Amino acid sequence: MRRWGFALAVLGLALGGGIEASAAAQGRAPADPQANPEPAPSPQLEQPASSAQSVPDPASIKLVAAQFVDLPLSGGSTSDAQYGLKLDAYVDLKGSLFGLDDSFALHIHPELRAGESSNGEIGLLPTNSALFYPASEDEQFDLSANLTKTWRSGASLTVGKVNVFDLSAQLPITGGGGIEGFQNLAFALPPSAIVPGSLVGALLTVPTKKALFRLWVFDPNLASRRSGIPTLFEDGVGALASVTVPATIAGRQGYYALKLAASTRRGISSRALPPVLIPAPGSGFGESRGEFAAILAASQYLVGGPRDPAGGIGVFGQVYLSAGDPTFLDVSAQAGIAGNPPGRPQDRFGLGWFRYSLTDGLVDALAARVPLEDEEGVEAFYTIGLNETFRLTANLQLIDSAIAPRDEALLGGLRLVTAF
Repeated sequence: MRRWGFALAVLGLALGGGIEASAAAQGRAPADPQANPEPAPSPQLEQPASSAQSVPDPASIKLVAAQFVDLPLSGGSTSDAQYGLKLDAYVDLKGSLFGLDDSFALHIHPELRAGESSNGEIGLLPTNSALFYPASEDEQFDLSANLTKTWRSGASLTVGKVNVFDLSAQLPITGGGGIEGFQNLAFALPPSAIVPGSLVGALLTVPTKKALFRLWVFDPNLASRRSGIPTLFEDGVGALASVTVPATIAGRQGYYALKLAASTRRGISSRALPPVLIPAPGSGFGESRGEFAAILAASQYLVGGPRDPAGGIGVFGQVYLSAGDPTFLDVSAQAGIAGNPPGRPQDRFGLGWFRYSLTDGLVDALAARVPLEDEEGVEAFYTIGLNETFRLTANLQLIDSAIAPRDEALLGGLRLVTAF
C-alpha cells in the first residue's frame, strides 16, 4: 500500500492546480477548508453549474438529513452494522433583514447527530466525519453563527463561530464536508492539529487579480458544543495565513496554495484527541508553547471544470509539515481523483489515498500505553443522484491503523442524503 500510495501522492502534486485559484482570478472567493473566511452558503447537492445569474434571496433555509450505515467487512473489529443520522439546517440572512445593508450577511448552522458509527473501530482518524462532529457518540447538538461584511472590492471579514466543515463542503473536487463526497476526515477536512474543526475568531479574505490572500485569527481551542466566548484566547491565539495563486494546465483550471498555521497555545490540543492518546503530565511531550505548520495544496481539473454543465474530473494533493511538539501530527499527505463521470453529471465518484504520521515524541511518550505507527488508507466512493432531493452513496475504506496491534481492515458503508 505504501509504495503505490506515495506514487499517487506525487502524481497528485505534480499535476496540481484547481478551483480555488481560478476563482481568485475571477474575483470571487473560492472555498478552502482551512483558508476561507466567508460564512459558507448552504451546501448544495453537487449539481452542474448554471450559466444563469440569479439574485440571492434575502433569506434562505436549507435542510439536509444524512443517514449512514457503517459495516466492518474485514479486520479485527467485531462490530455489527452501525446506523447514524446527521441533521443540518443552513440559514442565511441578508443584512437588510436585521437593520443593516446587504453588504452584511448572517450565517446560522444548527446541527444534530444521533445514532452510532464505526469511528474508532478501525482507524485513529474518523472514518465517518459527519458523525464525528459535533461529537463522536450519542445525541449531540451544536450551533454556529457568524456575521460577514463584504466590500465592493470583494474583500470580506467574518466574525463569530465558524463550522469549518461548511467551508470544506464548497470545494468542487474534494468538497462535501463528509455529507457529500469523501467521508474519512483525511479528505473531508484534512486535520492540521492546529486549526480546529469548529472555531471562534475573525477571518479576512482579500482577492486580487494575481492571487487570493487570507488571514485568520482564532481561539486555538475546539469550539464544538460551546460558544467559546467566555474562554476566548484563554490558552493562546491561533492564526492561519494563506496565498492562492491561479494556474492552468492544458487550458484547465487549477491552483497552488501555501498555508501557514501557528498558535501560541501551550500543551497538546486535548479536545482533538481521544483520552488514550493524551500523554500523562511529565511524559516529556505536550508541555512546550507554540505551534507551527506549513501546508502545500494543489488540485487540477483534467476534464471539464466547476462551470461545465457536464461536470468535471480532477486530481488533488496536499502535503503537511509541522514543527512537532506540542503538535500531535508532524508529516502527512493525501492525494486522489474525483469528479462527475462522463454522461452522468448528477453522479459523483472519488478515489483517494492518505498517510498521517503522529509526532515521534508523542509516539514515544505513549509507547508503554499503546503502540502507535503511521496511519495509511484508501477511500473510494460512488454517489448516484436519484433526483434533486435524494443521493445514495456507496463507500469503501481500506485502513492500516495507527494503532499497531490492529489488523488492516476494510470498512463498507452506505449514505443516503435528503435535501430540501
